[in-house]
Amino acid sequence: MKTKISPQLLLADVKKAQENLEGIAKNTPLELNRSYSKDFDAQIFLKREDQQRVRSYKIRGAYHKIVSLSAEERQQGVVCASAGNHAQGVAYSCKKLDISAKIFMPTPTPLQKVQQVRMFGEDKVEVILIGDTFDDAKLEAMRYSEMHNSTIIHPFDDRKIMEGQGTIALEILTASEEPIDYVFVPIGGGGVASGVSSMFKLLSPHTKIIGVEPKGAASMSTSILNNENTELQLIDKFVDGAAVKKVGELTFQICKQNLEKVVTVDEGKICETILNLYNRDAIVVEPAGALTLAVLEQFAEEIKGKNVVCLISGGNNDITRMEEIKERALLYNGLKHYFLVKFPQRAGALKQFVVDILGPDDDITHFEYIKKNSREKGHAVVGIELKQKEDFDPLLNRMKDFQFYGDYINDKESLMSILI
Repeated sequence: MKTKISPQLLLADVKKAQENLEGIAKNTPLELNRSYSKDFDAQIFLKREDQQRVRSYKIRGAYHKIVSLSAEERQQGVVCASAGNHAQGVAYSCKKLDISAKIFMPTPTPLQKVQQVRMFGEDKVEVILIGDTFDDAKLEAMRYSEMHNSTIIHPFDDRKIMEGQGTIALEILTASEEPIDYVFVPIGGGGVASGVSSMFKLLSPHTKIIGVEPKGAASMSTSILNNENTELQLIDKFVDGAAVKKVGELTFQICKQNLEKVVTVDEGKICETILNLYNRDAIVVEPAGALTLAVLEQFAEEIKGKNVVCLISGGNNDITRMEEIKERALLYNGLKHYFLVKFPQRAGALKQFVVDILGPDDDITHFEYIKKNSREKGHAVVGIELKQKEDFDPLLNRMKDFQFYGDYINDKESLMSILI
């Protein structure tokens, strides 16, 4: 009878990773955030992995894995698939260690992340943009690896990767002057959640580790619910740093054992959190980096008076995405609404809409209209931004009373995907 080997990481291996990362990965700050601490009547600390050299924690696992390769494996080069942050860690590591790398990235990857990969890797890295999702890029990376005998540097489902990410936990425990009640960790494929939770289970078992996923890519929570690693058919790719269809086999086993729970948070709430962090604290995070703060409202009563650590996983946010982030935040908070408006085809109709329909604080932010000569009324697509969500029902009632109302678009996913 075979003895079942526990997937849990060993403290000695994570300490070895810490040695390997000396001078490579920063010991990032564990900062008390006064804004969020006041909001939740708790001690909310941020582990600022957005301050790493590659602006995410991914450098830890990538470097530890690559520096552990044999001379023969280094000679053959490495290959990886990534939505951005892991690729930057691999690129930095390969340049540092003089190893060639082929890096496969999904075509929709923000340009900022692609440029960063090329900047960190310089002449040691070739970037191949392919497929729509991380999972598509992963398949191509695996094919290339088999054809060229190159070592795959997996972004999460590898013990060396998890050991590198586990060094975050050692730093948190060293920096904290008081016992930690909760740690919130983001989950994409589960690598950092596995590494951090393994060390806390050994060194601070009373600490509750909460995994957080985007609502549109809830692969870990679905797998735990099903009690088997489950591949999602469709995912929302907006939170690109945490949008995977299927988590790792090892990470699934470790997270299932270690995490207190895995919860999801709406992409709109994530966007609201990104804007709050920027406006209140001048902290720039990417969508995956905001996950652990975005979920705190769900635990407001539970964490009151507690010591809480939120892992800010990355700050690689493309400035060109800010308009979409603002839009998603407004929609989530009920402050942005799209309508089909029936305009009478007569002079003064638009003026009447502005005077009689719009409230004093309502603002038209989108307007598309083509006059139809064969009809009495022409439909326009109108986007309206409100000052407060309570203004919605009065606006809707006025639209219907004056017979301008055609349809409400916000709850029609196919039409909204065209507008946003």
